[in-house]
Parts: sequence; C-alpha cells; structure tokens
Amino acid sequence: MPVQIYVNFNQQCEEAVHFYASVFQTPAPNFMRFGDMPNPDYPLDDVSKNLIMHTELVIEGDTVMFSDVFPGMELKVGNNLSLTVVSDDIEKTRRYFDLLKVGGLVEMELQETFWSPLYGSIVDKYGIVWQFSTRKPA
Repeated sequence: MPVQIYVNFNQQCEEAVHFYASVFQTPAPNFMRFGDMPNPDYPLDDVSKNLIMHTELVIEGDTVMFSDVFPGMELKVGNNLSLTVVSDDIEKTRRYFDLLKVGGLVEMELQETFWSPLYGSIVDKYGIVWQFSTRKPA
C-alpha cells in the first residue's frame, strides 16, 4: 500500500491545484468543498463553505491529496514536507521545474548529481517545496 502525501493550504487550495494540474498536465481535479459536508451543528459562512475540503491529483503515477485547512484552524507552512517527483524523462523534469519556479524560489538549480543525471529543488509560489530527480538510465 503506498503512502500518500496530503498538502494543506490557507484558502489557496483551488488556485494551487489548478496550477499543479496545468504543470503536470493531469485531468481536471474534482473538488469537495466544506459546504458539501452535511453538518447542521456547525454552520459555516459563505467563504468557508467554498473552501476545499479534499481534492487530489495523480502526478507521475502517484496520488497527491490537497485541502484548505478547516475554517478557524491555523496553517503553518514550512519545510516539514516536500513533494518529490522522480521521472525517467529529462525533458519532463526540465518542463516541470521551469513551470513551478515561476513566482517561487530556486533552492538548487537543475544539475547533475552523483545520484541523478538531473536534480533540482524549488519552493513554489505557494510555499511548497518540490524536489525533482531523474533516474539514471539502466
């Protein structure tokens, strides 16, 4: 059974997931909103009802799940997680990296390392750390 990562946002989930879907050319995501949740004991304002409770994308064969934090909860963005995309295709790696670095911060430019013919890392415009690695040919 695979271990999947869950990424939380503070009212930016929908925007970020649409961005990631365009970068990785995935099918359009389906969004489940907090307002879809049947919970009459906990009324939500209109902004909170529209926040994303759950969505997911399949990126290079792995499912990544996303949501906004529940209304009223604090989000702490940090380096406690990173998403790592491992590919056999150097051109895909370059394209993903170039698209995600727009508005973000390059921590390590794409380069050859002792473990990968092409590796790099960035923090995207939403504060998420992405690592990219290309497998060595067999």
